[in-house]
Order: sequence, then C-alpha cells, then structure tokens
Amino acid sequence: MSDQDIYADIRPYNDNEVAPAIARLIADDEFIKAILHHRFAQLSGRLGWMLAPLVKLALKRRLAKLNTVLAVQKQVAGFMDRMIDSTTDNITMSGLEHLAPGKAYLFVSNHRDIAMDPALVNWCLHHHGFDTVRIAIGDNLLRKPCATELMKLNKSFIVKRGAKGPREMLKNFSQLSGYIKHSLSEQHSIWIAQKEGRAKDGNDQTDPAILKMFFMEGKKRGEDFASYMAGLNIVPVCLSYEYDPCDIDKINELWQKQTQGSYQKSEFEDIDTIIKGIVGYKGRVHVAFAPPLTDIPAEPEKLAALIDQHIWQQYRLYPVNYLAAGQQSHCVDEAVAELWQQRLQQLPTAAIPLLNKLYAAPLIKQLPAQQDGADCNI
Repeated sequence: MSDQDIYADIRPYNDNEVAPAIARLIADDEFIKAILHHRFAQLSGRLGWMLAPLVKLALKRRLAKLNTVLAVQKQVAGFMDRMIDSTTDNITMSGLEHLAPGKAYLFVSNHRDIAMDPALVNWCLHHHGFDTVRIAIGDNLLRKPCATELMKLNKSFIVKRGAKGPREMLKNFSQLSGYIKHSLSEQHSIWIAQKEGRAKDGNDQTDPAILKMFFMEGKKRGEDFASYMAGLNIVPVCLSYEYDPCDIDKINELWQKQTQGSYQKSEFEDIDTIIKGIVGYKGRVHVAFAPPLTDIPAEPEKLAALIDQHIWQQYRLYPVNYLAAGQQSHCVDEAVAELWQQRLQQLPTAAIPLLNKLYAAPLIKQLPAQQDGADCNI
C-alpha cells in the first residue's frame, strides 16, 4: 500500500478525482438546495422545482472544464479577487520576505473565520509567487457529503474529531500527524488553526495538544520533540480583521451558553456562517507571517507560548480595537463610533461586554509599550 492510499480518506483530491467530484456535486440535490437557499431565498420554496434544473445547467457550464486541482485553484483565486474588492477596504501583508518559494511550511494561524482565514493566507501566497496551502478542516463542518466534496476539491484535508473512544482518537491523530509530515516532505505547505474552533472571545491561544499531534509522527520515528518540530518549518500567522462579519453571531452564541447553559446550531448554521464570513464587510485586513521558528523549546507548552507571542506581536490594531477597550485614541472618529453603536444595538445590554472583549483582545495582548492608545493602523 502506498503512502497516498494510507491517507485516502482524509487527503484532498488529486487531479484525476476532480472531474468526478464536480459531477457528484452537480448531481447532489442537497447541494443544489443549499445554493437555492442562499441565492434565491425568496423563491426557492415555491419555485425550487423549476430553479433547480437551471442551477444545475449553469454549474455544468461553469465547472465542466475544471479537471485539475490547479484549475480549481485558479477559479477560486478569481472568486477571491472579486470578493476582496467587494467586502474589504484594503488588504495588507507582512513577513513574506522570510519565506522562500518552493519550500514547504506549516502555517499555524489564529482562527477568527472558518473559510476566510486560510483563504486570505492563500490569496497572499498566490499573489506573491508561492504555492497555495493544504487546509486542515474539522469533520464537524462536513456533515453533508457536498461539503466534503467542496473542501477536498479546494485542497482541504480532514481532521477527524468525532472519535468514539481513546483508541480511535489516537489512531485518527496519528494518521493526521503522518499526513502533515508526508505533505511537507512532498513540498506541500499546510495551514492549520492554532486550536480547535474559532476564537469567539478574541483569545487567540495555541493549544499544546495540536503540537503534540504534530509530534506523534516524530515520536513514532524515535526523534526528539525539538528537532522534529524544527524540521516542520512552523510559521506563526496572525490575521487581523478590522470588522468581523460574524461578530454578533459569535456573541449571541456565547451569551446563550452563558445564560442558558447550552447552544443548539440550526440545520444550515455552519454553511450560513461560512457564507456570512465570505460575503460580509471586513473593513481592513492584515495578514502577518512570522519568520519560520528555528529555536524550538523542548516542551509543547513552551512552544505554544512562543507561537502565541509571535501572533500577538503581529496584531494590526484598528480604531475599533481602542474603542472596544475603552482607550482614548486620535483615530477613533465619529464614523467608527457610529458603526460601533450599530453593532452594540444588536445585542442585549448585558452581552455588550462580550463584544468589547472580542475586539479589545488584540490591543490587550500586545506588548505593554503598544497599549497606550497613542497610535493605530489607519
């Protein structure tokens, strides 16, 4: 059995699997239903029977020529360019000078948006001559077969989180660890979030368990932690959004858990969240790449703290961060204050501190010398 076969159930699609996957998507009634639900919400109920064949025909015309991973990536790149033009005021980036095209890196990123975090990393890399990354995505977001097809078409690999016991969990994480090392050795970079789930409270903090998972393959090979992890070319990445399109939803979820003890997702909530993050207004966005880590500590907890330090130092601060933190800054003008008030009015009064915390976190995490509110990125 080849290495590729070992990872067949989690890896992205290869070129020869692209066309069949697209054909399955177009034939998937749930996929067509989801498109109708989001593109033609007012009509899909009573006219869905008539619109569905038209949607399938349009998809066939648009996607029929896509038969390689690169062709899919080019299609996604075109969509990203249009989306960025319509939902952001400006995208800036820093740190790419530390990276070498043709070399594989393990990008460990803070996590604020399900789809946009890796998409923006890819957009920056693509426009500066780097190959795009393979993206880690939890199987909790892949409840529908069509979601799995879409993600694996777009260079995503699956993180199995639904293990029924310790033995199955160990097996899944060992396979994942091996796949990450396998990809890097074949010069395919990886993107993975620093912890499971988005940081709904703004606390971007690396989970040492993620790093222990990386090392499982090294441990199997008899290598020591620091040497093996150094060989993965870990690059901390910090994404700073001026405005989070899903901020009110995040706070409502936190507030419901806090007041009622639990939160129940609706049928289309995951895909609704992904779409809202993509099409929602983000203001300015900054993507910061740290230099690859070379001086690796011997313990996962210390390495997690090192990654956190690199991420926190690279936050791009905006006027809204100072406003949420209650700090005075010359760059908080009436327009910023008005937009902030509009957000606050969408929440119960008692939940407002949660939104303040979400937006104040980047400022609070910064080094003390940068907490005085004297300046911000405008």
